[in-house]
Amino acid sequence: MKFYPLKESEENQESLAAEYGEAREIGVVRLGEAHLYFKKGRKVYYISYSSIRRAFRRVMLVPAKLCCGKGDLQVEHLVICSETEELAQIGLPGTRAAKGLVEELRKRIPDADFTAKPAKERE
Repeated sequence: MKFYPLKESEENQESLAAEYGEAREIGVVRLGEAHLYFKKGRKVYYISYSSIRRAFRRVMLVPAKLCCGKGDLQVEHLVICSETEELAQIGLPGTRAAKGLVEELRKRIPDADFTAKPAKERE
């Protein structure tokens, strides 16, 4: 398995594979000792916790027609940001997984910001 960095990194593939195998899995995300991993297609991306400056949940409402009417489905994402840009938006299986993942990241990265910027500041 090959690992791809979200930010430039000189990590040893063998040590990443060992950490990935022992990491805690939440949806497509795995939390290792020093890195956050996630799968997208056949690739596994990683970023060290020290490189994450902001992480937050993004909930998107997807309009859906159901058998008895219309409604919106909530799709949960984890957004990972560096100091200057969004690095990844990772789809999660549900609200419970998203909240649990953010709480676990708060423990592992106490100096990161876990709030989203207001819409006017993102532009």
